Amino acid sequence: MTIVRDLLKAKSGGTIFHVTAGATVLEAMQLMAQHNIGAVLVMDGETITGILSERDIVRKVDLAGKTSAATLVGDIMTGRVLYIEAGQSLEECMALMTEKRIRHLPVLESGRLLGLISIGDVLREVIHEQKFIISQLEHYIRGG
Repeated sequence: MTIVRDLLKAKSGGTIFHVTAGATVLEAMQLMAQHNIGAVLVMDGETITGILSERDIVRKVDLAGKTSAATLVGDIMTGRVLYIEAGQSLEECMALMTEKRIRHLPVLESGRLLGLISIGDVLREVIHEQKFIISQLEHYIRGG
């Protein structure tokens, strides 16, 4: 059973992209576009103060008739950030993401931020794990 820490180790890069609450939404969007990511953490030093996703931008800026250049991240971010511990299983991670209908989760270990994972990262790893198990079972059935 894969744990979240293993997923982070396998994930390329390891850079945690973040903005401050005082950044404009436009600046956050530029960062997300530049790195092809769907969410950024909002940080105050080492402390997570929120998370901003593409969904937040569409619903809280575009649909509200605001402009991204004039809106601050702190005004539209999700302030109550759920997280997963590095030692938890991918199954627990998927259950949390599904139940709470979220696509991105910070990963913490002893209160320290290790990374940010997406539902795509989790699904990729689960599919990889299942393919390996199927391959092993096929090998066993063939008597090899």
